[in-house]
Amino acid sequence: MKNLKYYMMRLIAVDIFLLTLICWTNNCNAQSTPKRSLLALSKTNHTLAIVDPVTLNIIARIPVGEDPHEVVASSDGRTAYVCIYGGGALHEINIIDLVAQKPLLNLDTRPLFGPHDITFVNGKAWFTAEGSKSVGRYDPATGKLDWSMGTGQDRTHMIHVTEDGKRIYTTNVSSGTVSILTDTLIQPGKMAPPNAKPREGWVQTIVSTAKGSEGFDVSPDGNELWTASSEDGTISIIDLTTKKSAAKIDGKVVGANRLKFTPDGKLVFISSLQTGDLTIFDAKSHTERKRLKLGHGAAGILMDRDASRAFVACSADNYVAIVDLKTLEVTRHIDVGGVPDGLAWAVQP
Repeated sequence: MKNLKYYMMRLIAVDIFLLTLICWTNNCNAQSTPKRSLLALSKTNHTLAIVDPVTLNIIARIPVGEDPHEVVASSDGRTAYVCIYGGGALHEINIIDLVAQKPLLNLDTRPLFGPHDITFVNGKAWFTAEGSKSVGRYDPATGKLDWSMGTGQDRTHMIHVTEDGKRIYTTNVSSGTVSILTDTLIQPGKMAPPNAKPREGWVQTIVSTAKGSEGFDVSPDGNELWTASSEDGTISIIDLTTKKSAAKIDGKVVGANRLKFTPDGKLVFISSLQTGDLTIFDAKSHTERKRLKLGHGAAGILMDRDASRAFVACSADNYVAIVDLKTLEVTRHIDVGGVPDGLAWAVQP
């Protein structure tokens, strides 16, 4: 009887072990990705964190490449694209399944080097290729890079694409310029053959700003582009209708890294990687509203779509600060991994 009891206990123990192993293999304890998720990159941990924006809990951490800088989600919120930068030397975009919470593909962007910033418009991923002074585009439907254009400018770094995919804005940090690329109907030239028809082509307009102009944003009404210089602390404003410089503010935002409008377009947030300050400007009066000390170095900024909060990656302090948009005060810090930087939303229907 004792042997039978011992045998049964051993059998139960084996069954429990096998069930545990199966559950671990199939990630039974993993939390599902929320329909609306905050994505945050960690440069130190080489991970993409999926964060529940309600509880602010980390749902999953997914491995990415050695120098992740910016991230974007597809329009359906199921896929993330992470630029692996390497100071302009690397050539990889990591594609992540946000539902299964696992890497899908490492896209080789060559001959375009140094993918840094990325956005998702009209079913395609558009990115800067700093090492090649270019912008490129990836089509998930074909799995190929289907378009690129050079800017001829140094450190083509951040990118914004209009919803119709007809205009691209980039900051060229070392050249101190903004490139405006416009999809245009180009008429045949004098040397064109008879009966030649107009063709679609991209035309570039270069607007001078200040050297070190890196982070930028387009106002919600699409009329203005603001960018801040890390070198002299000035803020350059471009009229996007005329494609000309409209104003320059002595913002004293030395070390400026990222710049974002609040969803209502009334305020502009500027982070400083050098001072750790978050400087807040009034978009209409061009005056400083407030300056918050977030830590030792502030980088990526992401606005909450419900206009309640801003998330700021404090890279030097290893946390993301949350700022209340009504009180303009820090309400909480969250840990998404060492040296956080790129932030994005992923929203599933």
